[in-house]
Amino acid sequence: MLTTPDYALALQTPADETVIHALHEKTFGPGRFARTAFRIRETAALADELCFVAHSTQSNKIVGSVVLSHITIGGTPSLLLGPLAVTPEYKNKGAGKLLMRQAVERARSAGYQSIILVGDEPYYGPFGFRPIPHGQIRLPGPVDPARLLVCVLPDGTEFTASGDVKGANPL
Repeated sequence: MLTTPDYALALQTPADETVIHALHEKTFGPGRFARTAFRIRETAALADELCFVAHSTQSNKIVGSVVLSHITIGGTPSLLLGPLAVTPEYKNKGAGKLLMRQAVERARSAGYQSIILVGDEPYYGPFGFRPIPHGQIRLPGPVDPARLLVCVLPDGTEFTASGDVKGANPL
């Protein structure tokens, strides 16, 4: 797995769930359960090969995680990224960006076509995310259209999926 002087990335394991749950609670609070993206993830299988944790090389503790889930957009397979979470004391120190690069590159090399997320374009734009045209896809709850982003993984292709976003289980 990927290691830098500050972080070691590893695939998320069932043993990490308690720490990741606590990280999500600390980062997003109880309101996370009402968010539209969370509602989609409730019915979506995790893309286990694309869910990573970042360990601090100093403490060997998990300081961040990124989760990708299987979805369909009008029947077209895709991925939903999120949550991306980093402990407050490690924010703006590179763990989130490292997790993002790993997740996107692994999804690309595994042959996935697209990843969508709800987030801020200034942060996610450098990883290849751009706004989805308003009305092209429909989520099962409210989302600020300016924060609905897509990364099309095969270089040079257009994002043509449209319709309702639903959780999926590709197995």
